[in-house]
Amino acid sequence: MRVYVPLTLPGLAAAHRTGELGAGPFAAYAVTPALRAWYRSDDVEELEYAALGRAALGSLRLLAADGDAPRRRIVVAVDVADGAVVAAADSGAEPGEVTVRVTVPLAKAAAVHADADDAGPDVTAAARALAAADGGDEDAQAAVDEAEDHELLWFATQEIPSLLGRG
Repeated sequence: MRVYVPLTLPGLAAAHRTGELGAGPFAAYAVTPALRAWYRSDDVEELEYAALGRAALGSLRLLAADGDAPRRRIVVAVDVADGAVVAAADSGAEPGEVTVRVTVPLAKAAAVHADADDAGPDVTAAARALAAADGGDEDAQAAVDEAEDHELLWFATQEIPSLLGRG
């Protein structure tokens, strides 16, 4: 099963340093029955893109909680065994939210998705507005939507040092 793990740049740096994407259990996003019902599509590529988008929102939530992290959404795509993943059971869980129950080596990652540098101002505004958007504030939601309008770029795992500013 392909899962999309939301991170920040410091989270990616830690994964790169330790060689582990997560030691389980940790949150990720995947194509689940709840995501299929929410997105209303049977197209697998569209559903995976929707799961990636949910993970990007998860990354934005991490950024909102960490004011020191650079304002860049990071999502790592990785394939794990179906039995290693369980759909989030919490009634407040987001569509596609799953828990990965095992340690996942970063070497198993298929790709890294990250914001381009020019997304920074919109991601910064969205991170600030996220709590208000969750509360129903339409202006705040517009700020979050602006960040979501930025497509995440695809990077090979060999490019992680460059993403971290080390290569």
